[in-house]
Amino acid sequence: MFVILIAAASFIGVACLVAGVWSMFGSSQTTAAEARLEAYASGRDASAVANGPSGKGLLTSPLEDATGLLESFAKKFNVRKFLDQADMRIAPAKLLLMIGGLGFGGALLWATVAPMKFLAPLVGIALGVIPIFFVFFKRKRRLNKFTKQLPDALDLVGRALRAGHALGSGMKMVADESPEPIGSEFRRCFDEQNFGVPLEESLQGLCERIPTLDVRFFVTAVILQRQTGGDLAEILDKIGHLVRERFKIWGAIQALTGEGRLSGIVLLALPPVLFVVMWRLNPGYVMVLFDDPLGNQMLAVGLVMQLLGAVVIKKIIDIKV
Repeated sequence: MFVILIAAASFIGVACLVAGVWSMFGSSQTTAAEARLEAYASGRDASAVANGPSGKGLLTSPLEDATGLLESFAKKFNVRKFLDQADMRIAPAKLLLMIGGLGFGGALLWATVAPMKFLAPLVGIALGVIPIFFVFFKRKRRLNKFTKQLPDALDLVGRALRAGHALGSGMKMVADESPEPIGSEFRRCFDEQNFGVPLEESLQGLCERIPTLDVRFFVTAVILQRQTGGDLAEILDKIGHLVRERFKIWGAIQALTGEGRLSGIVLLALPPVLFVVMWRLNPGYVMVLFDDPLGNQMLAVGLVMQLLGAVVIKKIIDIKV
């Protein structure tokens, strides 16, 4: 029985890991328009493709119901927006399945293999949040890259306006000549205008996909200029200069707070590293924290103080520019 549990836990963990990697880095999903075109090309009923199959089998119905529940849960917490901001072409339901699978599989594997079975919930939580941290990491990196590219893009739009081009033509130039991610975002705005979407709505969508202060400056300036008039090229030049100055100040702050950030990392990493070292050298010395009721209280207080210290250190070194 023990061998069966180990095999099942290993299978669940590996399957979730493979599914997650394939969902993130695999081929792009077939959109609804592509599915309808395939249906028309093959002679099938396109309404069946759009609305789903009319008959559900005994095996497919529970899976579809579970996916629908996950989709509704993801829509409630706006998971799709965070995935779009990270530029990840993965369904929210797959992300939630990967989180649950990694958490459950890791906890089960730890409970069946590792000696300290009481740590299984913590191991499951640690494995379950890995996809979330990965999404936030990609989102932050993409937003920072967009912000660094924004001043050059604004200068290009300003030069296009001075040359007599319209704002849409300037955005098209940015889309054609700028790298990712700013090229694809401006191309999306340009395509939306070609399909009849008002410029204000298109820019509001850009502001939702790239929720940074600099993009809000740009969107607000364009909308106000269209309503009240003014020299948009000069406004864009000033916004680009403002973004560059903010980057200079941010770099200076990063240099001045480098010692504080390094001290925070050392102070936060010291207790868990020391615990692992003491557990390897003398396990009975640290097991008192788990066996004795007073040790449990001390451990809980220590964890709470560790979290409070992390929050305070972050507040000190995280200076908004």
